[in-house]
Amino acid sequence: MATNHIAEIRQYNQSIWMDHLNRSLIESGELEDLIKHLNIRGITSNPAIFKSSIMGNESYDADIKAGIEKNQSVEEICTHLIFDDIRNACDTFRPIYDETQGLDGYVSIEIPPNLARDTQKTISEARRYFNEINRPNVMIKIPGTPEGIPAVEQVISEGINVNVTLLFSVDSYLEAAQAYIRGLETRVKNNQPIDSIASVASFFLSRIDVKVDQLIDERIKKIGTENLNEEARLSQLKGKVAIANAKIAYQKFLEIFGSERWKALEEKGANAQRLLWASTSTKNPEYSDVMYIDELVGKNTVNTVPLETLKACADHCHPSEDKIETDVDQAYQLMESLQEPDIDINLDRVMSELLEEGIDKFVQPYDELMKSLKDKTQQLATV
Repeated sequence: MATNHIAEIRQYNQSIWMDHLNRSLIESGELEDLIKHLNIRGITSNPAIFKSSIMGNESYDADIKAGIEKNQSVEEICTHLIFDDIRNACDTFRPIYDETQGLDGYVSIEIPPNLARDTQKTISEARRYFNEINRPNVMIKIPGTPEGIPAVEQVISEGINVNVTLLFSVDSYLEAAQAYIRGLETRVKNNQPIDSIASVASFFLSRIDVKVDQLIDERIKKIGTENLNEEARLSQLKGKVAIANAKIAYQKFLEIFGSERWKALEEKGANAQRLLWASTSTKNPEYSDVMYIDELVGKNTVNTVPLETLKACADHCHPSEDKIETDVDQAYQLMESLQEPDIDINLDRVMSELLEEGIDKFVQPYDELMKSLKDKTQQLATV
């Protein structure tokens, strides 16, 4: 490619991480090539990614057989497979981690998604994952549920890197940021260092537009074609809500990490919890396939991108400095307009539904992975 637009984004102090991980990617050397040529600075995983990675991939068979010979359970075999991939990915990204002094080079791993509503088990698994993977550049993904937020605070206080995931509303982001700060303050109170702890807050995008666009279409269908002005106004909101929501969240980020409370921690070496834009593949083919990248370039942020979108961005993104700080007043106005009677979109309900759906989107592939792995162990045990 003549111009790598991802490298341009890096100039604006935003890091691009990739939302895709499998063993073949690591072993083939493709991951190192992507780091070198597309300038990706970290990587994330989730149960859906590992389901598609492990099932139907013969590169895992030897390890599965080894687990069978050791009489390991399906859960133990699965954990072993995933932890190996995460460790190898961490080692691949370690030079970036060292070069950036812990800013980038992270690999995120999700704890079992069926624990999203259990604070204590989330804490226990986060500890186990962090200790057993045993890499300084691993991040443990904890969902930003009401039960997950106190878990975030606790594990941060224990020095564990955290990726707070499934954040949809600005309020949920604020809770994640405050949990991070409280965790650091606990460490300071206990005379423990805070300079090597990292966290990101994963703020989801495309799923918001998908759900809001559906509500707008239903509203348009309901009013019919009698009021063209109302139809036009509703149509203009489509594909706009997620980015407006993100711009408001970024303003809150600037307030929180510019406050006196934060500066007191920063003086002791604390690293800001960066906003990470997640769910950035465009679902509607009528929209630009890189809209959630172009519109959200901003300092001290991360954008985590699926491989297909990553390649599209390298080819035809048009980044410009601090795009996320443009049209902020319009973003607030757009979000406020959703409450008006002729639009009537209950954003709190939308965000609550998205959180529940988000948990389900991870629980289902996790359950399917365990079932498929059980079938595969039975098959390989007879070979």
